[in-house]
Amino acid sequence: MADTAGTTDTADRESGSAALGYEQARDELVDVVRRLEAGGATLEESLALWERGEELAKVCRRWLEGARARLDAALAAEEDDEETEDVTGAAQE
Repeated sequence: MADTAGTTDTADRESGSAALGYEQARDELVDVVRRLEAGGATLEESLALWERGEELAKVCRRWLEGARARLDAALAAEEDDEETEDVTGAAQE
C-alpha cells in the first residue's frame, strides 16, 4: 500500500503557498531562514523548514517572473507606440 498522505500534504501546502502574495511569501521565507540559521531544531524540523523555504522561494520567483513579464510587455507596447508615432509623423510631413 503506497503512502499518499505525504503527497497530499505537499500538494495542500503548495496550493496554499501559491495563494500568498509576494510580500507575504518573502516575509515568511525570511522567518524560515532566520529559524534555520538560529539552529536548535531537530533534523525533522529543519527538513520541514527547508522544504517550506523552497516552496516560498518558488512563490517569490513566480511573482518576480510575472512582474518582469508585465514590465517587458509595457516597455514593448511603449516602443511600438513610439514607432507608430514616428511612422505616422513622417507620413504626414
